[in-house]
Amino acid sequence: MARFARWTAFGAAAALLVAGCSSGSSSDGGEGKNGSKTSPAASPATGSSGTTAALPSSLTAQKLVWGRCKATADATAPGSDWQCATLKVPLDWSKPDGGTIGLALIREKARGGKRLGSLLFNFGGPGGSGVSTMPQYAATASVLRERYDLVSWDPRGVAASEGVRCRGDKAIQAAEDVDATPDTPAEEKAYFQDAVDFGKGCQKAAGKILAHVSTTDTARDMDLMRQVLGDSKMHYFGISYGTELGGVYAHLFPKHVGRLVLDAVVDPSADSVGHAENQARGFQRALDEYLKSTGQDPAQGTRKIASLVKRLDAHPLPTSSGRKLTQTLALTGIVLPLYSKSGWPALTSALDSAERGDGTELLTLADGYNERDSSGHYGTTTHSQRVISCLDDKQRPTAGQTKKLLPTFERISPVFGDFLGWDTAGWCHDWPVAGQYDTPEVSAPRAAPVLVVGNTGDPATPYEGARKMADELGKGVGVELTWKGEGHGAYGNGSDCVDSTVNAYLLDGRVPKDGKVCAR
Repeated sequence: MARFARWTAFGAAAALLVAGCSSGSSSDGGEGKNGSKTSPAASPATGSSGTTAALPSSLTAQKLVWGRCKATADATAPGSDWQCATLKVPLDWSKPDGGTIGLALIREKARGGKRLGSLLFNFGGPGGSGVSTMPQYAATASVLRERYDLVSWDPRGVAASEGVRCRGDKAIQAAEDVDATPDTPAEEKAYFQDAVDFGKGCQKAAGKILAHVSTTDTARDMDLMRQVLGDSKMHYFGISYGTELGGVYAHLFPKHVGRLVLDAVVDPSADSVGHAENQARGFQRALDEYLKSTGQDPAQGTRKIASLVKRLDAHPLPTSSGRKLTQTLALTGIVLPLYSKSGWPALTSALDSAERGDGTELLTLADGYNERDSSGHYGTTTHSQRVISCLDDKQRPTAGQTKKLLPTFERISPVFGDFLGWDTAGWCHDWPVAGQYDTPEVSAPRAAPVLVVGNTGDPATPYEGARKMADELGKGVGVELTWKGEGHGAYGNGSDCVDSTVNAYLLDGRVPKDGKVCAR
């Protein structure tokens, strides 16, 4: 399916895209959810204290060779302050002395005195390239780089780290014509066949790595990274999907938790259906706030947009490029500017243009989200996103189960509900490898305090997830900070209160009171 069905994909990079388009068992032996031990399970490489044990010295003693970064497929080479290297990690963490793969790393060394260590960033997805995004995000983290080396990486299965491309550009564009909200048996057949074809393409492209790109695998990569970087504790900033990854890391390695910030929090208690419902709710809330900002009644404005989307199902709009604006592309074009309040004017212009019969502006927004450039080349974030999330997610709703869920989705959001409802069945349909868990285990007893930041106006990772993450991390571990704002994420989005609180935690170790609120 040529679309970002899981709209959490871009994390912190979403605002940059809007601007660019402007047109197991607990490792401490604790119990998991519902009193039972759950995934991610400990592997032979994980000791009872949450430390990696019995890893060969070829891994733990490896020396990173840092050099000048090169241009990537989706970003020019950063300046000379940035260095890149490759970390060797086990392909299969249950066999740490077996075959290895290389992970691409990027860093900028701390600029000031009293260096605290490395601060590792994951910007979301799954599937986002940290190597490409880190230099773009550095200005937002400028205060932090005075005392931390800013470090990010392409997780396994992403971009320069064994990145997966499941189909070519022509096939991706052709799949844009597949109806993602099928209304007839023929459309339904085409929808699920497209999912099967995509999965087969991923299996052929990824080969043996397809079964080894889970969030658990990446969390273990992170702890090896910590050791090789020379840090006794993990200092980490996770955004969007990066919060789930951070929670899994804290569960597996609670004694190695240093200063962890989780911003734009994925609800760890939600399965794949619950996650889709959360997103339908979050994007509808954001749409309501957008409509209010234009002086429209949210209910009336929603009906108008829903009517436009419904018309596109049968009659796609022409665009200046000669391509058609389909219903699915229109929804993606509407979603992108909802990630940041700065994108709202672009949404107004695009919707007005579509009502006049021209789909060009919405298509441009959709192309930005889908990483399609002017030459028709598509990026691979959605491919990596899918291979990772389908290895994580055990839940596989059938078409029949999904149809029963559709009325609930449509009540939550008349605009986004139908699409996200169908996606629960189509995203991992007939996937070549089995999923690992219904929900991730993030309990981290006796870990250091973890700062969990929630934004009441977050569309992709609704605010309620922050409290649930804080609760599941455990009493005395999860510390919630709330911002009454708009957009995906809180840090660097315009709140001095949020920024100063996060900076004080990361730089000085000052933990705020659980439940602190930063007003708009």
